Amino acid sequence: MLALASSASLALHPLAAAATRGRTAVHMSVPSGEEELLRRFGLPTPPCTPTRRDLLGLAAGAALVSAMPPPALAEDGMFSLPPLPYDYGALEPHIDAATMKFHHDFHHQAYINNLNKAMAGKEAASLVSLMPGAKAAKLNNAGGGHYNHCMFWTIMGPNCGGEPSGVLAEKISAAYGSFDEFKAAFATAAAGVFGSGWAWLAVAKDGSVKIVTSPNQDNPLMDGDGLIPIMGIDVWEHAYYLKYQNRRPEYITAWWKVINWPKVAEYYETAASGKPIEF
Repeated sequence: MLALASSASLALHPLAAAATRGRTAVHMSVPSGEEELLRRFGLPTPPCTPTRRDLLGLAAGAALVSAMPPPALAEDGMFSLPPLPYDYGALEPHIDAATMKFHHDFHHQAYINNLNKAMAGKEAASLVSLMPGAKAAKLNNAGGGHYNHCMFWTIMGPNCGGEPSGVLAEKISAAYGSFDEFKAAFATAAAGVFGSGWAWLAVAKDGSVKIVTSPNQDNPLMDGDGLIPIMGIDVWEHAYYLKYQNRRPEYITAWWKVINWPKVAEYYETAASGKPIEF
């Protein structure tokens, strides 16, 4: 877990330095896990997520971030934040509670707020119906952020992991030789995403499965080649930084232990019938 309790380490942090530069150093409270993630990564804002340099320049120090409220709920918005299907700490020790709270309550909500702003005054639409035209409509960040996270929460769970069974297991073995070979290929794809993005298990029109990746908040539904995602791993750094820092492969290895394979199999059946998963 990221060490946050050392006053010496805080003094060396860029934000702490910015807050005290040119004046006598002052005592700063130790931020919580969610506050540390807010401080490092911020929240998505239209038209794109701010860079860390932007956030550092805007920050007045850790005390300001600790007072930062969660993103406000958009009034009368077309879309709303679905509750987590489990407690924040349910995926411990593989994914920590502070990261889950930040990721769900702050980051996912911010994507929804941005999407509601973009859709204000427009005809009501389902989330999945926005995906094919999301890039052209410049909704791939906000709309994709909402869709992708809806799937992400549901394909994980406590007391999960293991291996798939039934038709899904057969399709994975047919495509990759064995489940272990699939895991290796998927982990390689996820670790190799440049910058921020996702790795997906997607279903083709013939019912076969394929590993694909996408940048930022894009997903296979936006590409028009008929692939339907049924499982995805978020490899944005904010999804794993507190526990794993920059060790993305370690996060990916732990993630296999929380996959809800029965839910992924349910999504496979839907996708194999030609229908994308709806949220």
